Amino acid sequence: MPPIVSTIEIARPPDEVFAYVTDPTRFAEWQDDVVTVRMEEGRPAAIGARFTTTRRIGGVERAMTQEITQTTPPRSWTVQGVDGPIRPTANITVEPLDDGARSRVTFTLDFQGHGVGVALVPLVRRQAQKGAPISYRNLKNLLEGHE
Repeated sequence: MPPIVSTIEIARPPDEVFAYVTDPTRFAEWQDDVVTVRMEEGRPAAIGARFTTTRRIGGVERAMTQEITQTTPPRSWTVQGVDGPIRPTANITVEPLDDGARSRVTFTLDFQGHGVGVALVPLVRRQAQKGAPISYRNLKNLLEGHE
């Protein structure tokens, strides 16, 4: 299955958008299903850094650890799930618009199932396709000051 790809435009410069959207400690501010994020202690948010995200999925809280596998500020950022039956891969790309006054943000999300997770991937994909647009709208509203 191809990854889920979504694009939004935000009326803020790319460096500001990138700094906010790639800060795991801010995920709960714009992603409705995120309960908490805990960064691995003593590690900056750079390649190899890990963080644990607790999400509410189907009324149940599930924690998963992700690792930053690529970062090129203020352009792109990739994280990979490293544990659990379903491991997401998320890539965020930020492109400048209008000479850097605005930004186009592209989210690419994919899932890999392990063990029992193989059978659950289609369900998780459907939930992500339904919930992601809400999170992206929240992000746009927060960054543009339209709460």
